[in-house]
Amino acid sequence: MSLAVEPVIGVLGDRGLRRRLVVGGGVVFAGSLVMIALAPTYLVLLASLVLIYPASGAFVSLSQATLMDADTPNRERNMARWTLAGSVGVAAGPLLVATGASWRAIFLVYAAVAAVLVVLVRPVSFDGAQEEGGGFRAAVRELRNPRVVRWLVLLELQDLGGDILYGYLALYFVDSVGVDARSAALAVAVWTGADLVGNVIVLRALPRVGGLRWLRWTALGVAVVFPAFQLASGLVPKLVCIALLGALHSGWYAISQARLYEELPGRSGSAMALASTTGALGAVMPLALGLLAGRVGIHDAFWLVLVAPLSMLAFVPRRERV
Repeated sequence: MSLAVEPVIGVLGDRGLRRRLVVGGGVVFAGSLVMIALAPTYLVLLASLVLIYPASGAFVSLSQATLMDADTPNRERNMARWTLAGSVGVAAGPLLVATGASWRAIFLVYAAVAAVLVVLVRPVSFDGAQEEGGGFRAAVRELRNPRVVRWLVLLELQDLGGDILYGYLALYFVDSVGVDARSAALAVAVWTGADLVGNVIVLRALPRVGGLRWLRWTALGVAVVFPAFQLASGLVPKLVCIALLGALHSGWYAISQARLYEELPGRSGSAMALASTTGALGAVMPLALGLLAGRVGIHDAFWLVLVAPLSMLAFVPRRERV
């Protein structure tokens, strides 16, 4: 549902409807969280999740697009700040669960936070997000632009070294390394902490290093460290490698997404729409990795992750375009 609705939301965001979409999406987002918290049956829970994903596209993704339009010279740093905030959320979520509160109570807390954000966003100016986008046809025409396609493809491929690797990490440590669930949870915690630290480093380093150089350097680092992770034996060496990988991949999404926005100046909603559309293709990659793991084992299937850094090294430009 989200993959079908989000591209429409993005294009409409470039047609003077951004304020209404963001505020309306926030209302639905908060309401969906309440529905999740109070859901008495599976079907109600399912309906709540079906609502919350496209609502997140309007409330969260379109807010990101607006941020990219608000301060164009600092797109990369603002995306790095955005990603850092997400890393804090990823780290804080399990800590909130660890307090012993029920998941229903936690979702009610999330709903209250979302409601406050809706109130705060209402007076925000959305000037500049007016009718500049040209509609659906103009967005589709951008798929002929090789620079736009490059960042769309890299956004999906880099995920092999990010969320997809993270999603299979606990399973890898249990099935391949042979540790118990507690040690696998430790590996996930190490990755999460390293990702948070890495995002802090990215934010500080970008003004000195530059986004393209950072992508190439860290891709080279991952291309070296990941084989070491695969070939290492024992829990501790693999945890060290996972910490390095978690830190090195930080910034890949932020910089690549910022570069996509840069290729479509004044049309950040269309950039969001195109990224949502190619996300449907990216959604196949976790399935492909899982099917491959079912045939050859998760250790051997994990070599597919190397596609991410090698793609970055092959396709990220070596210098800025004037």
